[in-house]
Amino acid sequence: MAKRSRAAAVAMSHHRPHAGPSTSPHHTDTREERSAPLHPLGAGWDPINERRDQSFKRKIRPHNENQRALMEAMAENTLTLAVGPAGTGKTYLAIAAAVDALEAGQIDRILLSRPAVEAGENLGYLPGTLEDKLLPYLRPLYDALSDRLGGKRLKGLLADGTIEIAPIAFMRGRTLNNSFVVIDEAQNCTYGQIKMLLTRLGWHSRMVITGDPDQSDLLPGVSGLADIAHRLEALEEISVVRLTQQDVVRHPLVACMLQLL
Repeated sequence: MAKRSRAAAVAMSHHRPHAGPSTSPHHTDTREERSAPLHPLGAGWDPINERRDQSFKRKIRPHNENQRALMEAMAENTLTLAVGPAGTGKTYLAIAAAVDALEAGQIDRILLSRPAVEAGENLGYLPGTLEDKLLPYLRPLYDALSDRLGGKRLKGLLADGTIEIAPIAFMRGRTLNNSFVVIDEAQNCTYGQIKMLLTRLGWHSRMVITGDPDQSDLLPGVSGLADIAHRLEALEEISVVRLTQQDVVRHPLVACMLQLL
């Protein structure tokens, strides 16, 4: 009787359904497949639910010898003036150098400034806050910064004051220490304005001034960029890099038109 009862118990155990998942290598559980994460490696980003911000930084390389000279001058000198026609990469290279210096820990903040001057038009009073009024004039600087840092990181650096974008009118009386200062569109500054900007330079800071003397929106003879560049060229610790029409990196027609206009 004992042998017969043990045999019956063994038989019932073979017919009993399994409560847990099968351990057979050929078995697949469709429920587990449906609940599996979209990224099993744990990448931390879901392209369906979140739009990825640009997280890479392109390596800046010069397209010509004058751009190479400008990049070397910004790395070696405290003050650099980049003078040349539109489309030669003056502003972009200056902002790229500022971002690189910030990433390397050489400076504590970046300050960008340009004059609020319209290109031959008077738009009148603009609505909104001070930032809203200045946004149309400073938009090219935001675009270059966003391209180098990405939108999310740029917003964070602007919020904590690491990057500051200010008009020329608010620069008087300031001392800029441990900073990388970029003055863009300096052809729309008067001689007195550029002199005021130059004297803002503080300890452990660098400054780059960019502009095209041939595209000033001021009255003839009012712009001070050409005169300032000519006077400062005599100082050894200041570099004046002059770019030409052959250095234009925009559409080839831009260089051709500049030769005729």
